[in-house]
Amino acid sequence: MANSNYSQVDEYGFERPEDFDYEKYDSFMSQYMRTLTRRALRWNSLFSTKIFVKNNTLKRFIRKGIPADFRPSCWMAVSGAEALRKSSISSYQQMKNNNSNAAIIECIKIDLPRTFPDNIFFLNEENLPNMLYNVLATFAHQSADVGYCQGLNYIAGLILLATKDESITFWLLKTLVDNMLPKYYIKTMSGLLTDLDVLNELVQKAEPVVHRHILNVGMPWAMGTTKWFICLYADVLPTETVLRIWDCLFFEGSKILFRVALALIKLHKQEILQTSDLSELMTVFKNMKNHPRVIDCHSFITDMFRLSGNLQKREIEKLRMKYKKD
Repeated sequence: MANSNYSQVDEYGFERPEDFDYEKYDSFMSQYMRTLTRRALRWNSLFSTKIFVKNNTLKRFIRKGIPADFRPSCWMAVSGAEALRKSSISSYQQMKNNNSNAAIIECIKIDLPRTFPDNIFFLNEENLPNMLYNVLATFAHQSADVGYCQGLNYIAGLILLATKDESITFWLLKTLVDNMLPKYYIKTMSGLLTDLDVLNELVQKAEPVVHRHILNVGMPWAMGTTKWFICLYADVLPTETVLRIWDCLFFEGSKILFRVALALIKLHKQEILQTSDLSELMTVFKNMKNHPRVIDCHSFITDMFRLSGNLQKREIEKLRMKYKKD
């Protein structure tokens, strides 16, 4: 680290791990900063009004990355969150004033210190944890089916870090949970369990040798991949990579989660096949965040679409009907 231009804390406030490869990161960022500059100029030329219409041009631009200052307005527009906000009979502020369920409040307060404990903004600032509490409590109070579920704190926390806006974070969280990921966060988690079965079949078709090896080692898909889906890769992959994934997720929907999973498994095919027991296999899954192509978020998004093939929404929906839990 002595020769690195980068601190032990990234731009989103997360402490880098002790084994962080600063040399590789320096190499990646020297290229990526030029890419970010080019993309920002293009976005400013085409979307200076921050009015976004879903079309192939915007889709192509989003896949190449949304500049940070465009993310809040773009995520709101393309996800449907802005339309949801406008159609709501109550404002976020009005809903926030009705948070009174003691059990929900206690549950969220217990979880708050566990949310990104290595992030200096959550650790050293009072304002951000308070904003996160407000978002989670308001969502839980107005969502009887979900209430509060562990995992939502990581999603809301990272949205908050990216947008710096409490109301925007609430509406994006609500859109994700109610519209994009139905039944992921209810008590039975039936939607999540269905999608784990869908992933199982997708891997079996795409990588039968890997699938058979994982089966023989004895790792249930729920053990290796539940956190991928329940946290939308937050607290699993590098922050900038997660945000680039979310750029695509908010535009293209939940099939992006499967594209990411397939890409990660294919990128780590050899490491997976070299494992001989459950402990070794779980270590491979845990360390996927350290792969150079995963750290290089620009390359990973390219890999995500290339390695997952021609994955269609109708194929995902057909498999979801096949494995539907209720």
